Amino acid sequence: MNWLTVDKVHKFEGQQVELRGWIANRRSSGKIRFLHLRDGHGIIQCVVTKDQTSAEVFDLSDRIPYESSVVIRGIAKKEPRSPIGYEISVTDMEMLFEAEEYPIAKKDHGVGFLMDHRHLWLRSSKQHALLKLRSQITRTARTFFDDLGFISIEAPVLTPTACEGTTSLFEVAYFDRSAYLTQSGQLYGEAAAMALGQIYVHGPTFRAEKSKTRRHLTEFWMIEPEMAFWEFDETIDLAEQLIGKIVEDSLEKSRDELKILERDTSFLEKIKPPFPRITYSEAVDLLKGKGVEFNWGDDFGADEESVLSESFDKPLFVTRYPADVKAFYMKRDPHDPRLALAVDLLAPEGYGEIIGGGQREDSLEQLEHRIEQHGLDREPLQWYLDLRRYGSVPHAGFGLGIERTVTWIAGIHHVRETIPFPRLMDRLYP
Repeated sequence: MNWLTVDKVHKFEGQQVELRGWIANRRSSGKIRFLHLRDGHGIIQCVVTKDQTSAEVFDLSDRIPYESSVVIRGIAKKEPRSPIGYEISVTDMEMLFEAEEYPIAKKDHGVGFLMDHRHLWLRSSKQHALLKLRSQITRTARTFFDDLGFISIEAPVLTPTACEGTTSLFEVAYFDRSAYLTQSGQLYGEAAAMALGQIYVHGPTFRAEKSKTRRHLTEFWMIEPEMAFWEFDETIDLAEQLIGKIVEDSLEKSRDELKILERDTSFLEKIKPPFPRITYSEAVDLLKGKGVEFNWGDDFGADEESVLSESFDKPLFVTRYPADVKAFYMKRDPHDPRLALAVDLLAPEGYGEIIGGGQREDSLEQLEHRIEQHGLDREPLQWYLDLRRYGSVPHAGFGLGIERTVTWIAGIHHVRETIPFPRLMDRLYP
């Protein structure tokens, strides 16, 4: 007999089936034992009775430790009270490995304890739902770009220089010199766009910012499209379409996960393009109108982003930031050289920035000037300057932060639960 996963049981009603997984819970009611089997595809109740099983199996069902691995055989039956509509009437059970006493008991634990046991915490229903939601959001984003004809490329993790600023670099020994963990795949994405037209990079990025907020990780994943011959407004339109599709697919394909996470989906159901767009200067006026002290020319922090995003019930595009608070590669606004053609997308409900991007500087002379202004070493960037020497074109792109997007869609408080093994200032284990 071939074994099944829980999500396939409905196809075999009334038939003998075999399942393999772990005991997530158990309880007794008179002469009946109830085991909850978890296999990564779902959880199903398995009913053990004396008249259907041997005395050994019935005895085992009453004492088997949580998270022991088992093979369960039985009849698949309809059960309207079950969350998945089916249960298993057990005829046989084999314990593969008996678990030791499980450290994550059926009680509340502190975050520190759970993070120390992250490798086991992943087995809980909410963490399982978060990772499935993350997988679906990533799949949606990649499919979105694939269907538009974008080419997926890989950018190196080890780089010779900074792309976002030298104060947030992780330096590593690289044979006889220093290298740095990438802050973004963007610069290499630009090179690929000059060869392939429209591309996207999906990979990890690293920031050594000493931030201990609910929105910050030191290692996180991004999807970063770059488009040759595209300009500013086209890029905003693309980001808007991507977020619309992510929300649509999350509501359709991850509804069970959102239910487990107790997400109020009424907020998400309002998220349909078009999204509001305001300039940085308009955002500053909005903040001041709400009593927030803020100086024009400063960058928005988490508090300011929350106030702005809570002012709208849809994601908010903020455009045309002061050039001095943006990266060296941002193109200046031709109508106001104080400003960069930069855009951030702030998620509603106070979740803050999930997308950052804009138009890239395509002038060799201007880019050389920006590198000097930012105090960057020009030598490691010669290859990047070559992109302007040999057939420069208008081009643009953005980066979508996977973890922040999942945090918003899931409606949870802290970004640390949206990646399997989070890396924080004070967290490198497990």
